[in-house]
This record gives sequence, structure tokens and C-alpha cells, in this order.
Amino acid sequence: MTVARTTDQPSEASFGRQSRIIALVVAVSFFMQILDGTIVTTSLPQMAKTFGVEPVSMSIGITVYLLTMAAFVPLAGWAGDRYGARRVFLASITIFTVASLFCGLSGNLTEFIIARAVQGVGSALMTPVGRIIVLKNARKSDLVHAMSMITWPALTAPVIGPVLGSFITTYFSWHWNFLINIPIGIIGLGLVLRFVPDQREEKVARLDFIGFLQSAAGLTFLLAGLEFVVQGTTGLAPSIGLVAAGVVFSVVATRHFMKVDAPLLDLSAFKVQTFAMSTLSAGTASRVAINATPFLIPLLFQVGFGRTAIDAGTYLLFYFAGNLGMKAITTQMLRAFGFRDVLVVNGLISSASIAACAFLSPSTPDLLIYCLLFIAGLSRSMNFTALNTLGFADIHAAQRSSASTLSSMLQQVSLLLGVAVAAAVLNLSRTFHGGETLSLVDFRWAFLVVGLIGGISALRFISLPHDAGAEVSRHKVKT
Repeated sequence: MTVARTTDQPSEASFGRQSRIIALVVAVSFFMQILDGTIVTTSLPQMAKTFGVEPVSMSIGITVYLLTMAAFVPLAGWAGDRYGARRVFLASITIFTVASLFCGLSGNLTEFIIARAVQGVGSALMTPVGRIIVLKNARKSDLVHAMSMITWPALTAPVIGPVLGSFITTYFSWHWNFLINIPIGIIGLGLVLRFVPDQREEKVARLDFIGFLQSAAGLTFLLAGLEFVVQGTTGLAPSIGLVAAGVVFSVVATRHFMKVDAPLLDLSAFKVQTFAMSTLSAGTASRVAINATPFLIPLLFQVGFGRTAIDAGTYLLFYFAGNLGMKAITTQMLRAFGFRDVLVVNGLISSASIAACAFLSPSTPDLLIYCLLFIAGLSRSMNFTALNTLGFADIHAAQRSSASTLSSMLQQVSLLLGVAVAAAVLNLSRTFHGGETLSLVDFRWAFLVVGLIGGISALRFISLPHDAGAEVSRHKVKT
């Protein structure tokens, strides 16, 4: 991996303001991408009716999007260095927006699958390259604020997506769940052209094609297996087989990257303790708990409590408010207590709030439920931002492209792994007590297990030094 210099850097005086504008521009694009992934699930029955197929057949639209995205994510860092992060980011937004148009105009299932596959390619490049742009344009003193801004789409879109999708599908048409991306995409393109500088690496090694094929196969098989576990439509044996194949290809790719002179992905970032812990070990476990919660909460209220979708949406608004409420004080909290203490204490609070959902019942006062969900949202937001920021606190310029790509790959795994773990616990509990459908006790076990995973991961951050990421958080360690 060659080290190169960039050009057209903004002056030191304007760096802070410009980095925040750039982070906001990237966040707009991320919001469009993540919203699309959550909004579409609510309209699958109506789409199936339009296409003249069974609703279960529509799940392929989600699967093909996921798999094409997984296949091309490993390429993102190299492409951003080779062709310029700004140019690749513009291309990713354009591909995603145009594909969204064709998704909305699809007249049959085949057209929809092709459009979703192309959309997945745009999505694969968008997140890691967008993060690279932010890292290139933010000083360490501005990194917490910048990462907080590009993190909020991942916190808010999964919460409001299903509610918005239900509203659009009910009162307009499922087509608008995709067509809504058109104006957002156009705005995003305009903002990128206006505010993001053209920064290119002077010298980039040739594409490590073997490494690309191996890593793409590993991530694709792994995510496919986890997705099929969640869907529960292909049987356990094929799902486990795909996961096993993904692990094998990932190991082969890792060995390849460690042997070649110019690997597609520079794994030296894992030698940095803050990156390794926040993305691979404790960070992955923490994100499993973070990502399982938005999946479990709506099901708890609709299946466990027998409430309507509107009622569940009302509860989620308080969870959503908590996610937003913490943004105003994230920087101050990290400056006052540092990454280690925040990840430990806030992680335990987050885990306790998740586990506490196991003790809710249809007779629990709404006020108590609202307060618990608000606290869960607050702590989830803090955990997410702290993890994402700490991961890049000590990453050098030569490592950031690969580090961003590796982080995106691992976050995709943790996203599906969180849902898969929650779904597996629900099904195991149902099987154990012999129920034909999910009951309240199944959700109680799921929340307890997810909360336990989050609590264990929080305690693992005790091994970090007190001054971990202090240059970014500006936390002053008392001596």
C-alpha cells in the first residue's frame, strides 16, 4: 500500500468550519442510503400485489441488494484512492439515485431485482468513501463532531424508516418509497460539487484483484448466511454452510493480505488498539446489541403486546427522540470523561435499558415505557458515536482508506449479526416451550440475552488506557 499526498487541502483557518459542512453533506447522502434500506420493508406486500407474485418472493429484493453491496464494499477504499474520493462519492450517489428511479418504475419482479442490484453497488461505495472524505477533511479536534454528524443517519433512519414507509405506502404508493430518493440524491450531488474538495492520491498500487475476489466472496457468503438465518426460509443447514464458507474465504483473504506487497486492504489498522477494539472485538459485540434493539422493540409491542403498528410507532418516537437528544452533549461528555469511561459506563447503562425491556408487559404504564425507551435511545446514540469516533482516533493517513473499508465491512456483519442473534433467541425460546407463535416470554429472553452481550462488551473496554483517543476527545487525564 503506497503512501501518497493529497492536494487542494483547505487552509488551517477554514478547516474546522469546512470539515463540519463536509460532514453534513456526507450525512445527507448516508441518510438517503440507510433510509432506503429500512423504508422498503413496509411496502413489500403491496409491491408483490403489483408484480403478481407471492409476498415471500419479494424478499429477494432485499437479499440481492445486500449481496451486491457486500461484493463491492472491499473495493471502495482502493477506488477512492485511485480515482479520487470526491469523484467516486459522486458516482456512488448517482448510481444509487438512478437505480432508485428504476426501482420505483419497475413493472415486474425481474426489473426490480436488477435495479436493486445496481442500487447495492452504489451503496457499497457510498459509506466507506464518504467516511474517507470526512477523515481527510477533519482535524482530530473536530473529529468527534464530524463523526457524530455522519453517525446520526444510522441512528435515526432505522427508527423513522418503517413509520415513514407505512405512511407513504398507505396514503400514496409504494413507488414513492424509492422515488423519494431522487430529490435527496440531487441535493446530495449539488452539495458534494459545491463543498467537497477534489483530493487525489499521487500514486496508487494496481488493483489486488485476487484479494478483491477473496474478500468479496467472504463477506458475501457471510452476510448471505446471516440474512437467511434471519429470514428462516432456507433451513438452518444451508445458512450455516454459507456462514462457514464466508469464514473460510475471509481467512484466506486475510492470509493473502498479510503476504502480498500491495494488498487491497491494509490490515495494519488492526494493530492499533483503539481501532481493533472499537471495530472488531468489543465493538462488534456492542454493535450486535445496538442493532438488535430496533428489530426487537417494534415486534415486542405488536406481537408481544398485541398493539397496532401505529401504537408501536408512537413508542418508537420516544426511542428516536433519545437518539437525537444525546447529540447535543456527546462532545462535552467525551471531553469530560474520555472514551474509555464513556464506553464502559454508558455501555452498561445501554445494556441495562435493553435488558429492562424484558420486564415490560401490556399493563406497564405508558409513561414508564416512554422513559425507558428514551433512556435506551440516549445511551444507544452515545455508544454509537463513541465507537465510530474512537475507531479512527489513532489511524494514520496511510491507513484511513483501508480502515474505513474494514470498518464498513465489519459494521455490515454486526448489523445482520445483531438481528440474527435476536431472531435466533426468539425462535429457540419458542421451540423450547413448544409455542406455535412468538409469545411475550420469547421477547423477554431475547432482550435479556442482547442486554447481556452489550454488558459484557462494555466491560471489555476497561482494558483501554485512560487516555485512549485523548487527542480527539480532548479529555485531560488527571495525574
